[in-house]
Amino acid sequence: MGTANATAIQPAGMAIGSALNLSVLVLNRSFVAVHITNVRRAITLLFRELAEVVHIEDGQYAAYPFDSWRELSALQAGFRTPDQDWVRAVGYELQAPRVIRLVSCDRGPRQGLRFNRRNVFARDGNQCQYCGSHFPTSELSLDHVVPRSRGGTTSWENIVCACVACNVRKGGRTPHEARMQMIKQPVKPKRSPLLSIKLGNPKYQSWKSFVDNAYWLVDLK
Repeated sequence: MGTANATAIQPAGMAIGSALNLSVLVLNRSFVAVHITNVRRAITLLFRELAEVVHIEDGQYAAYPFDSWRELSALQAGFRTPDQDWVRAVGYELQAPRVIRLVSCDRGPRQGLRFNRRNVFARDGNQCQYCGSHFPTSELSLDHVVPRSRGGTTSWENIVCACVACNVRKGGRTPHEARMQMIKQPVKPKRSPLLSIKLGNPKYQSWKSFVDNAYWLVDLK
């Protein structure tokens, strides 16, 4: 059992809580990705010996239980890179894991892509599909391309991200009737839009070894 106090770990050199809230890809025992958690939960699983860190070194996978990962972190502490994040415990620092493997879990990934507001905003990149401007989520709404009053469905192919002004302007009309040009036609993503955003971040490049060319979809938590 690891000897560190998992509850005493906190971010090193970052705003309190920021490193602990970063994402970690979770694999089952067969190295198949099943979901995404955060660093705080991942470290708890490591400390309880329910998981091990999966680290890619020179194109090869290496797995580390908690104590071994702590020792490796000590060796790497003097050679930090911008894409790494660190958390501080009592008397030492730990590199935040990017991928962990559950040592006794055979559960497969949850199939299907959730159709919800968060995934629609992620698919459209928080960009109004009519005026093309980007907005924070709080200033966006969802629009039925073909209005429900005209038989339009609530589906991936008929829902788009729209700013409030464009949504009001369009009203209960189709884009053609409102003379509003769409940025692109809405389609169902082939995989989680939020996962695609993660893969575009250098911090999560190691995930590609486990999710590229995969036909399953990761359920983000």
